[in-house]
Amino acid sequence: MLHHRPPTLVDWLVAVAVGLFAIAEEIGGRSMGPSREDLPIWIAAGVVTAAGVLFRRRVPFAILCVYSLVNVLLFALAPQMAAAWQFYTELVLLFTLLSEVRPDSVKAVTGLVASGAYVVSMLAASSPPAGWGDIAVAVVMSAIAAGAGLAVRRHRALAAQAAERGELLAREAVSEERARIARELHDIVAHSVSVMTMQTGGVRLMLREDQERERQVLASIEETGRGAVEELRRMLGLLRGPQADAGHQAGLDRLDDLLDQVRAAGLEVALETRGDPVPLPAGLDLSAYRIVQEALTNALKHAGPTRAAVTVDYRPGELHLEVVDHGPRQGRTRARGPRQESGPEGGHGLIGMRERAALFHGTLTAGPLASGGFGVRAVLPL
Repeated sequence: MLHHRPPTLVDWLVAVAVGLFAIAEEIGGRSMGPSREDLPIWIAAGVVTAAGVLFRRRVPFAILCVYSLVNVLLFALAPQMAAAWQFYTELVLLFTLLSEVRPDSVKAVTGLVASGAYVVSMLAASSPPAGWGDIAVAVVMSAIAAGAGLAVRRHRALAAQAAERGELLAREAVSEERARIARELHDIVAHSVSVMTMQTGGVRLMLREDQERERQVLASIEETGRGAVEELRRMLGLLRGPQADAGHQAGLDRLDDLLDQVRAAGLEVALETRGDPVPLPAGLDLSAYRIVQEALTNALKHAGPTRAAVTVDYRPGELHLEVVDHGPRQGRTRARGPRQESGPEGGHGLIGMRERAALFHGTLTAGPLASGGFGVRAVLPL
């Protein structure tokens, strides 16, 4: 298959190494076998071979077959011991082919046959005749080149599968977190509409008998409210789970209870509230609470028993949240891997926090600190 890609830095380095090796061996004389005649032609052959090596990954099959065929003809027409650079180039081309094409393809089988023909011709043209040790070295080195090519191709395939699986898991995590947020918001909206409906009914019962028009309007509002609740339950009821029963009760007013829980787990955490607290919409209040909760859970999970600070800053039109831990205590190491693990109640750590911030058009940043700790900062518009 033709790969429309320019040579990489590694391709250039390999090609230059092959070219320099070929020129140096031809000019300096081979350690085994007499020096060649027509030295300029062989130097030119080394340069042309290096050019082929440079573009070997674009057309690996064609370059291997052409190189093998030319050398087989040379060995047949003018039998002489092959130079080391000739054999090593064959190994490089064989490795490249098997790392680029499927091992069960016609190209792979043909490439193996071409390399086998090269090795047989090289050994047959050797003078003095090749011994069993020479044969063994040639076969083993060819097998190593072929095996390395197959291993590289398998590694690439596994890496691609891992990347696809990671992307799929990330999408699933986002979907699950959004479903969990939807369950909680469903409870909030249903509860609020139910309260509005009941209050409307209470006002209707307080009307005088001559206020029939007002009574009809309020009755219509009650009916619409009940219909809205039923519609919510019908459309979002499938999203409900055992975790949604009391989720709407959580809010920033319950941070003290949350901090007591994480302190009991070994996290020394301090809370600082800045600005004048203002009443928050139920959904925003819940999301702010969850962001703090998941940030503290991540700190405890990754840094272990350490110190952390939570800052809740009420600013004009914005709510700023900051959770910073001081990193693992001396003698402990931070848990390996990015902070993407599950958060509380089946959440997904940073994914869940970002989804909650984005739900209210806010922003969330998270990352390691120069001091060795980890910080999470969220800005939620009010």
